[in-house]
Amino acid sequence: MVLSIGVFFTLIILGLAASLPAALSHGLIAQGVPRADAARIAALPPVSIMFAALLGYNPIQTLLGPALSKLPASHAAYLTGHTFFPSLISAPFQHGLAIAFDFAIVACLIAAVASLLRGRRYVHELHGAAPAPATVPHDTRQPAAIAAALGTATSSPGVSSPAVRRGG
Repeated sequence: MVLSIGVFFTLIILGLAASLPAALSHGLIAQGVPRADAARIAALPPVSIMFAALLGYNPIQTLLGPALSKLPASHAAYLTGHTFFPSLISAPFQHGLAIAFDFAIVACLIAAVASLLRGRRYVHELHGAAPAPATVPHDTRQPAAIAAALGTATSSPGVSSPAVRRGG
């Protein structure tokens, strides 16, 4: 399970890495952020952006720092608001999810083909496996009767007799 989660997060991050830098750069430049600052933010690892999104955090204010104060107030408010960051990363995130789901479909199809190639139902007895051993009938006598039949003395529950403790 841990491996499959790791594979899917890796595929999502690969999808983000392919399309997120361009989306970040274009979105920030469209809001008046200088090209140098937009390029610096677009070069950040996609893992940090993905986890910020999963945690519901908008990192734009922290990432822009002092450059945010140089922007018009309406652009700064939009950049740090609740709609800019989610709408900016939605297409790259969808691309990453598409890659992960495509992989899942291919893996399921490979498993289905492998299952079909395996053949009909496998029965152990027909393929040389030994039959199951016969079960021993359950003794329905009382413990005192069993002890008398074995020639050992009985004692109170939880306390074994010296004969039983020595193994004979």
